[in-house]
Amino acid sequence: MSMSSQVAPASQTSNNPRSLSSSPNRNLEFVSRPQFKQQTFDEIYGVPENFLEIEVRNPETHVGYGRGMYTDYEIVCRTNIPAFKLKYSVVRRRYSDFEYFRDILERESSRVTIPPLPGKVFTNRFSDEVIEHRREGLERFLQIVAGHPLLQTGSKVLCGFIQDPQWDRNHWL
Repeated sequence: MSMSSQVAPASQTSNNPRSLSSSPNRNLEFVSRPQFKQQTFDEIYGVPENFLEIEVRNPETHVGYGRGMYTDYEIVCRTNIPAFKLKYSVVRRRYSDFEYFRDILERESSRVTIPPLPGKVFTNRFSDEVIEHRREGLERFLQIVAGHPLLQTGSKVLCGFIQDPQWDRNHWL
């Protein structure tokens, strides 16, 4: 036999890292790009498959005797997520309700880290600036909590707090 007929293929003998055998595309065929269907106006601007909008708005300060003064907030929920019983709801909650709600969530869902509420305010708590800052924090808190898939499916208290006007914190203690 001649020397040239016993030469091994280049893929077995070459130590060159650029040889065909070490190329990651060696066995790949070229695939054309998939053709994308042009989206319709409704597909672009229509209602998404799943949506959840939580808004905390319209703070109202109620005057009582002594320390009976408090502010409550309107919670507006718009959704088509099946875990929520209503597609649209409006309820009012005070800060102390949020505190109980957060504590209940922490007890019932050990796998989820529940975000903090905006801090307690001890001076000037009924000023417009303090109330607005708290409203923003409560809205952020609810958006995070209500948007969490494990809480949507596993929490017994979440939907009631957001949607039930008769929600009673004593029921959950």
